[in-house]
Amino acid sequence: MKRTIPLLITFIVGLIVISSEFIPHRPFSMINSTLENWYLSISGFAIVLGLLSLVQVNSSKVYHKAENWQYSLASLVSLVVIVIFGVLWGMEDQRGILGNGEAISAFIGKKPFDYLFDNGITPLSSTMFSLLAFFIASAAYRAFIIRSFESNLLMITAVIVILGRTSFGPMLTSWLPKSLSFLHLPNLTDFILTYPSSAAQRAILMSASLGIIGSSLRIIIGLERSYLGSDE
Repeated sequence: MKRTIPLLITFIVGLIVISSEFIPHRPFSMINSTLENWYLSISGFAIVLGLLSLVQVNSSKVYHKAENWQYSLASLVSLVVIVIFGVLWGMEDQRGILGNGEAISAFIGKKPFDYLFDNGITPLSSTMFSLLAFFIASAAYRAFIIRSFESNLLMITAVIVILGRTSFGPMLTSWLPKSLSFLHLPNLTDFILTYPSSAAQRAILMSASLGIIGSSLRIIIGLERSYLGSDE
């Protein structure tokens, strides 16, 4: 019974949401709006649940002195500090429990929460994405190794696009006459990005959409039950 009821609720809600897309009238539109509000409320509780899980997992690592427990301690301290600053003095135009913290804002130039966000979280995020650039470069190098006709075509296309987006690219083909202007690297780059690249992106989006539809139908009719804690 405890599996049948969630499956039945999922089936009914899924049918209502699908029907509201094709029949945007009462009562479907009203029920769909109510379900969306419920979803937002549940999402708020999910954020709280994720926060509690974060605290529990990192506290356990710190307590048991697990490997790299220092990073867990830094995460917990950062979480507590930024939450306290946000609750006490607020963020941006929002007031906190103790007001806007005019004295502190005058000393450091902005609210404590905003100061930590701009000078702590933002630089750390930039560092993380900068490190990802090296992994992207490594993956690109492996993808551009010429092993077949497809990889050869990918390599040539990538070189054209890269050169066409630099100031050096136009210089390489500037000697071509106007009658062959379509062979200029900037024009070739625009053509590749406008037609072949856009077509491939649309195909990927269409495939992803079909995958989402298939997964949604499996959940609605009860074939996919992993959200219940088991695939059975």
